[in-house]
Amino acid sequence: MISRDELWPAPTAGPLDATVKVPGSKSQNNRELLLAALAAEPSTLRGALKSRDSDLMIGALESLGAGIDEDGDVLTLTPAPLTGGVHIDCGLAGTVMRFIPPVAALADGPVTLDGDPHARERPMAPVLAALADLGVRVESPAGGRATHLPVTVFGRGEVRGGRVQVDASASSQFVSALLLAAPRYTEGLEVVHVGERSPSVPHIDMTVEALRNRGVRVESGTNRWRVHPGPIRGGSVQIEPDLSNAGPFLAAALAAGGTVRVPDWPSDSSQPGDLLRDFLTRMGAGVELSAGTLAVTGSGEISPLRADLSAAGELTPTLAALCTLADGESELTGISHLRGHETDRLAALVTEITRLGGQAEELPDGLRIRGGAGRLRGADMETYDDHRMATFAAIIGLAVPSVRVRNIATTAKTITDFPGMWMEMIGS
Repeated sequence: MISRDELWPAPTAGPLDATVKVPGSKSQNNRELLLAALAAEPSTLRGALKSRDSDLMIGALESLGAGIDEDGDVLTLTPAPLTGGVHIDCGLAGTVMRFIPPVAALADGPVTLDGDPHARERPMAPVLAALADLGVRVESPAGGRATHLPVTVFGRGEVRGGRVQVDASASSQFVSALLLAAPRYTEGLEVVHVGERSPSVPHIDMTVEALRNRGVRVESGTNRWRVHPGPIRGGSVQIEPDLSNAGPFLAAALAAGGTVRVPDWPSDSSQPGDLLRDFLTRMGAGVELSAGTLAVTGSGEISPLRADLSAAGELTPTLAALCTLADGESELTGISHLRGHETDRLAALVTEITRLGGQAEELPDGLRIRGGAGRLRGADMETYDDHRMATFAAIIGLAVPSVRVRNIATTAKTITDFPGMWMEMIGS
């Protein structure tokens, strides 16, 4: 096991020829876990993700009363009345800290949520304010209006629901959090986004799809969603591979040359990671989806990229790594909300690209990167306890010797053994 402070030597590699089986989607996994806990009957999740974020969601739902049995990547969830009087550890998982409060409002007593030190800095105010507008008592330990963790939600066993406005400019999770709990509210819920910037539509589409697949009636409009009250079905759900987590492995084909294949790639998916197919093609890769396997081939040359990533901000570190290696100027926009993720990802990327000898600057809503592998040098790179900053560094290391990564173990947030998978991919 690699320790938190240990420097992991990122391996360089020549042309690749690898097939990488990617674990289940964190976004789909945690949505389905929560819906299973609220369902009217048991559910089985197949291909379930094993990671820190999924473990934190399981722990939260078990604390609230759900029964969860694990057998490898198969989870069986038995719903039960939601109980209060509990403390929930959110770690650094946005899906836990944001999805659980609207569910905690249905518990029969107070539920306190806290997490890692940086979790206390991540935006929470919109979903907490929405609950307060719905008549739910929400307080910080110091008293008064709650805007961040730690927070206590005083559940009363039911929420009336109705209509609520929310500014989801900083995260689509604020909308998804309310929609997921809404079928259990007495009157259901209409959620209206009122912010200046539209939230990530693919992530909300994933939430709506998950609800509809469980028999919930949902109406969608532009920045407006209506969830009708009613039972949530149980049953069996197959978790897709995490297409965003596939990103670093597919990007490796461009950084090192050669071909990397990911099996079980869905032909149609609401995951933002599916946009990788277009972005990697634009950066010079050969991309082919055949018989459920996505193959990406790099020629050794990477084209710069100008792209609006507002629908897929989580892909930014992966694409930024390739932009850093590409000759020319790239611009990635529509991602100002990344300043409120596990770390301020825009500032972190500029710092680390500069540390490598590259050039990068922040834009109001993104990044400008002037790349070229020839200008880069090895460096000890920081991850800021952010799994995607760790994989950013690993991609760079394929093409730049003497890159070492501090706290590569932070990748366990969504992939149990990223270093092992990475070494297997390059044939070590």
